[in-house]
Amino acid sequence: MNIPSIPSKLPQVGTTIFTVMSSLATELGAVNLGQGFPDFPMDARLIGLVDKAMRDGFNQYAHMHGLQSLREVLSAKIEYLYNTSVDPATQITITPGGTYAIYTALTTILRPGDEVIVFEPAYDSYIPNIEINGAVAIRIPLSFPDYRIDWEEVRRRVTSRTRMIMLNSPHNPTGSVLREDDIVALRALVKDSGIFIQSDEVYEHLIFDGVPHQSILRYPDLLERSFVSFSFGKIYHCTGWKLGYSVSSPALMAEFRKVHQFNCFSCHTPSQVALAEFLTDRSSYLDLPAFLQGKRDYFQDLMRATRFTPLPSFGSYFQLYRYDRISDESDKDFAIRITKEYGVAMIPVSAFYTAGKDDKVVRFCFAKKEETLQRAVERLLKI
Repeated sequence: MNIPSIPSKLPQVGTTIFTVMSSLATELGAVNLGQGFPDFPMDARLIGLVDKAMRDGFNQYAHMHGLQSLREVLSAKIEYLYNTSVDPATQITITPGGTYAIYTALTTILRPGDEVIVFEPAYDSYIPNIEINGAVAIRIPLSFPDYRIDWEEVRRRVTSRTRMIMLNSPHNPTGSVLREDDIVALRALVKDSGIFIQSDEVYEHLIFDGVPHQSILRYPDLLERSFVSFSFGKIYHCTGWKLGYSVSSPALMAEFRKVHQFNCFSCHTPSQVALAEFLTDRSSYLDLPAFLQGKRDYFQDLMRATRFTPLPSFGSYFQLYRYDRISDESDKDFAIRITKEYGVAMIPVSAFYTAGKDDKVVRFCFAKKEETLQRAVERLLKI
């Protein structure tokens, strides 16, 4: 039989370390602090609102742009938090998750040969999304160990082909966040240029220690050239919902929607109805930082008795830890061995670098029940 074959559009992509570690955790019954998902229940009020929406008959297609009432409440939230006016009709589109929103933004903008500046360690979808659109990822490492952007290096790497800069704050995997001086540097860099911005802000409300979130939404001049991506699943602890949204300028969003309408077209209606009501209560997002900071602080307190050394986490689900007092193994070998021998799964940070840069650091997810974190640290104490 002559079976047709095609050259792979992503020849370097195989099974990710996230799949490997989660499968290993399941196989061995290890405590999984690797993959970024909560093991505690989501808000019962939101579950009840979804149930009510389904019982009330909201089970057919929502508008391609997303439910109007949800976009209106998001617009009000943006005005309240960032003092920026965003038109719900022309600037907000509901998407099946933040990763989808990022892919759609890249597909909207990129042409073969374009260059996109990506800061590593980077969320694993960025570079494949760039390359599948025929563009080239220009990788710039964040400074270690604080994981800040070296803007002088960025300026040196900008060329006539630079089409986009990708940002992520709060940052996965490091928990670092953009500061006001980063915004100053970014504004100076892109002013009077043709450079677009993709800002991944899926952990928008999971930011700690009173640090203000430097959302691109705060800066209308930057928003004009940006797509800003968000995730309901991450902030409301229901990652399986795969529901998020993108915010942009009217002109850019019109092009985004051309791609969106022929891919997803419409997102889960009952969840949108529920979120539209849930978000009218500002505590639904204002209380989130303290809740997740409590998880981070609890995990940090437990980890003080171990031989791991923490790096700061200012947001997200994650904290990085050095293990140099334990081993000089590669981070991948270390993570696999600890999972097998001690029953705690983690992610080696080298997996977030294309070239596998290894600073002997691993990532733990602390968005777990207290008993889960206790069980994990009890095992890590034995190392």
